Amino acid sequence: MELNRLVDARICDELFSLAQTKCKHFTCAPAGTGLTSSGLQILATALAVFGWLGDIIICALPLWKVTAFIGTNIVTAQTFWEGLWMNCVQQSTGQMQCKVYDSMLALPQDLQAARALVIISILVTFLGILLAVAGGKCTNCIDERDAKAKVVVAAGVFFLVGGVLCLIPVCWCANTVISDFYNPLLSEAQKRELGASLFIGWGASGLQIIGGALLCCQCPKSDGRGYSVKYSAPRSAPGAYV
Repeated sequence: MELNRLVDARICDELFSLAQTKCKHFTCAPAGTGLTSSGLQILATALAVFGWLGDIIICALPLWKVTAFIGTNIVTAQTFWEGLWMNCVQQSTGQMQCKVYDSMLALPQDLQAARALVIISILVTFLGILLAVAGGKCTNCIDERDAKAKVVVAAGVFFLVGGVLCLIPVCWCANTVISDFYNPLLSEAQKRELGASLFIGWGASGLQIIGGALLCCQCPKSDGRGYSVKYSAPRSAPGAYV
């Protein structure tokens, strides 16, 4: 009986020692990873992509400023559209004529700044999309997990910067339109209203900022190595071997 107890105790000690040796280098992944994190990355990237498409739309469409139908302009036969690259005139018959601006220096300051900022926003957001795809959990462009996390956070920063770069010219142009609309020194024919591009720009910048914030929220902790699981073998009572 005593011999069996002695053998069982030694077997238990050997098993616990073996388990401690095998699991010494085992680390547990931090909470919040896996499917949920991948879903947030995909959602954030999708939002940024839609915002990036919105940037392209507002850059191309000449709908930043449109004719204000007030006073005698209600019965006007022409509608004026102004964009970053051209202005268009739509007749009451439905015919439309567009003309590219002859000189960039002849543009108002808000549209000149909008040209540069919107183009930079498009490029910055595009780089962010590339980084988000490269650092995504569903891709194998980068093998190291810590490097992937840093790339994803960098993509989030690019999205935030792109959204702000899009938001600045849109708000600036909207402020100019509203100020001119209530300026008594301007005639009714010179006054404009907010065009569709401004509303699209607000939505696009919001999507980029939200997408960037979601990616930046996944910033890895400084001790991202996880925590080690340690096992300690129980001490056998001295009387068990007697």
